[in-house]
Amino acid sequence: MEGKVVIGILALQGAFSEHQSALQKMTPPRKVCSLLVRTPGDLENCDALIIPGGESTTIALLAKLAGLLEPLREFTKTKPIWGTCAGAILLAQAVENAKRDGQELLGGMSVTVARNGWGSQVESFEAPLFVEGLQDSQIPFTGVFIRAPVIQALHSSPDQPPAQVIARLPVGKVPKSEAHVPSDDDNDDPRRIVAIRQGKHMLTTFHPELTKDGRFHEYFVRTCVLPFLSS
Repeated sequence: MEGKVVIGILALQGAFSEHQSALQKMTPPRKVCSLLVRTPGDLENCDALIIPGGESTTIALLAKLAGLLEPLREFTKTKPIWGTCAGAILLAQAVENAKRDGQELLGGMSVTVARNGWGSQVESFEAPLFVEGLQDSQIPFTGVFIRAPVIQALHSSPDQPPAQVIARLPVGKVPKSEAHVPSDDDNDDPRRIVAIRQGKHMLTTFHPELTKDGRFHEYFVRTCVLPFLSS
């Protein structure tokens, strides 16, 4: 067996312990160790990073206070990151519906997202997702959407690989909102996109860590982390 892989989990706020539990249950080709990241020194020891769901502005503020904001931005340039829900917002190129004081972003992925695009906590929902490339892909993955961000647009960049859509909401499962113009049966509607991989980075607008299904964690390690370490 080759050396261990250290996957950090940004542990300032949000569902970081759930991600750690999911990683600990994995049995990939190489040994995966998790590390809760709270300082720049912790981050230096990581081969990859997961930014959990939570509150994106709070996570960004705490990262700034911990001296982590700029190290995280540098990390996005060289190593794999997976952002879930709030983490997806932080990985975006641009954000809509930001709070009055603005939203610090790490960047790294060529997308525009809208915060709380589906509404308040009471409008949270679950949806079955069929994901090509996931283990046992014929079995739907339950996407848990809690005050989830909405992907508004994908962008092309000469400096980055193309964004690959890996999961969409089923037709008819897009929640209603006054801000929406396209119809729910529009296959090109970016609001249906809920998971994207771009090079070594990945984002999901839902919370895989809040299920007992570890297939998205395995997917991140297999498609983003291990190929990067082998390159």
